[in-house]
This record gives sequence, structure tokens and C-alpha cells, in this order.
Amino acid sequence: MGPEKTNFFQALNISTKIAKGAIEIVSNVHLLSIGDKVGASEATLLQMLGVKPFSYGLIVENIYDNGAVFSPEILDITDDQLIAKFQLGIANVAAVSLDIGYCTQASVPHSIINGFKNVVAVAVEAEIDFPQADAIKAYLADPSAFAVEAAPAAAGVEETKEEEAAEESEAEESDDDMGFSLFD
Repeated sequence: MGPEKTNFFQALNISTKIAKGAIEIVSNVHLLSIGDKVGASEATLLQMLGVKPFSYGLIVENIYDNGAVFSPEILDITDDQLIAKFQLGIANVAAVSLDIGYCTQASVPHSIINGFKNVVAVAVEAEIDFPQADAIKAYLADPSAFAVEAAPAAAGVEETKEEEAAEESEAEESDDDMGFSLFD
């Protein structure tokens, strides 16, 4: 822009300076806000600067579908929600495929694991050794060897619960007969 446009900027109260034969705006100027109507002088200035502040779009207020009206928040679906629904669908496909005996990509891993379980069960009963079944055989031989450190603490809690249950059952038994028996 040439220096002849300085009057236009002064009319809009925009401070400018002329440097090297061009107009420079001295400070940032907030010209428009969202929702403001654009006047003729603002539109002219934006056109001179090559700025196109307009965007067009729809603001969804309500959704009408098969006789039902919904709010637009129903369209706010996150990626996590989509992934969860997709995984649920795949799980359902795998379950149905396993149940009817039809092989699909979703059911193949489950079929392989179920087959391995059957092979290990036969190997344990027939005392056949192979490396993949050794860990299971060791566990079946001595389950206490695989106990974790938290198990003793849990055992103490179970004993306390058993004592409380025994006290409650004794109290209930004494209340149930109320001092009478069926044959008195």
C-alpha cells in the first residue's frame, strides 16, 4: 500500500507510520469480534489487507431423525467411545462365531487358545511332557510355590471375616428359636 492511504487508517483510529514508501501499522488493532457485523469501512480495510474474515457453516440446533428430535450434543462422540463400541462388536462376533463353530478372524485366537487348553489337559492326564505344559504341571503339582506375598495378609483378613461370620451366625441361631422348640 502506498502512502496515499494514510487518511483511511486515520479515519479508523489506527496509528500508522510510513517506512520505505509503505504504510506500517504501529500496533496490533482488534478490528472485529465473532458475531460482529462487518461495516463498509472494516470490509474495505480487510480487502485492502487481503484478509477474508468470513467463514460459512451450519450451527446445528436440533437433529430430527425418524420422528425424534435430539440435541446436537448427541453428535459429540469421542474416539474412545468409538473404539469401545467397535471392540464390543468384535467381541460379540467372536462369541457368536465360537458358539456356532464358524471360523472368523475374530474367533481364531480364541479357538487356538481353547485348543491349547485341551492339549494341555490331555498332556496333564496322560503325563506327556512338552515345554509349554511344564509350567502348568508345576503349578498343579505345588500351587503354594506360586503364592504371592500378599496372600498371607489376605489370609489374616479372611480369618477375621470367618470369625465375624461365626459370631453373627451364633447370634442369629439364638434369635431364631426365641426359646421355643418345635416339639415343646
